[in-house]
Amino acid sequence: MKIAITGGAGFIGSNLARTLTDHPKITRVRVVDNLSTGREANIAGLDVDFFKGDIQNADLLDQVFRGADAIVHLAALPSVPRSVRDPLASHEANATGTLQVLEAARRAGGLHVIAASSSSVYGANPRLPKHEDLTTAPMSPYAVTKLATEAYLGAYHHSFDLPVLPFRFFNVYGPGQRADHAYAAVIPKWISATLAGEPVTVYGDGTQTRDFTYVGTVCRILTDALLRRIVEPRPVNLAFGTRTPLLDLIPEIETATGHHVRRKHVSARTGDVPHSQADSSRLRALFPTVAPVTLEEGISATVRWFRNSVRSGTPSHVVGQSFNPTSYNALYACPSLQEHPRGSSPATPYVPPTARR
Repeated sequence: MKIAITGGAGFIGSNLARTLTDHPKITRVRVVDNLSTGREANIAGLDVDFFKGDIQNADLLDQVFRGADAIVHLAALPSVPRSVRDPLASHEANATGTLQVLEAARRAGGLHVIAASSSSVYGANPRLPKHEDLTTAPMSPYAVTKLATEAYLGAYHHSFDLPVLPFRFFNVYGPGQRADHAYAAVIPKWISATLAGEPVTVYGDGTQTRDFTYVGTVCRILTDALLRRIVEPRPVNLAFGTRTPLLDLIPEIETATGHHVRRKHVSARTGDVPHSQADSSRLRALFPTVAPVTLEEGISATVRWFRNSVRSGTPSHVVGQSFNPTSYNALYACPSLQEHPRGSSPATPYVPPTARR
């Protein structure tokens, strides 16, 4: 099986590339990335075909997708604050970029497309947990672009019979996640600051809640979806319904690092969602054997990666910039992932009733 990953040199993409190259049923992995947020070092040492370029380049996509069996579309300009500062750039990269990928998938013969959306599409809807049929209320340009991604996948499925699967990612974290820029996510940023002896920055009062998902769990689900060719045009939450206040991360980080966490509070950020928690019913119906890595295990593995980055000579202010996937198994494996090995998926493709035509 041959897989193409857009954004494959980024955080989730490079973790997925490692997972796929380790799998005996995956014969070739192709990665396309413009390196605007990803790093080529993230995939160094992996047996992948790397194409440096932008998903707006239709000719490049045709080259990358030629002969592939499926596409995992992860390329995007991430971050709510970034989209507030530059909405047009977010729209072009995320919404128009998705349209380019879908058109290329059609030209390649109707490839299976799995794409990343975001829990940010729920926005101001106060209901918890968030189930996929809730009314969306995006609060940022980024969230709007991800809603457009879902809509385009659904439209291409119904208009062109394209096999698709949109996932709504919730606060993914883990090894390989950058902490060296203004839009860094909370877990890598707080771990990096703590290891450097600096206070962590808390936006608002810190009572905001998130449903954190370890990147290894995400990669297992994506791999399973590829192998079983799961087709579901409706969005699927990729999280397990755990609601964690941000301040509750502090004792977990203290335990994993052995350091006291100092904090400083600043004003809340425009466009940030106050609370997030997934209803995982649809996910569990599609992937009944997957057990998530616990927050304790995941933060511990992430701290090990950060410490290894420091020991390898990465300056403290750019810890998290690059990721050596070839050493991942030895350093960052979580017991939960090892207890639920891959390979238990049925051989026949799964298509939910709503997606059958």
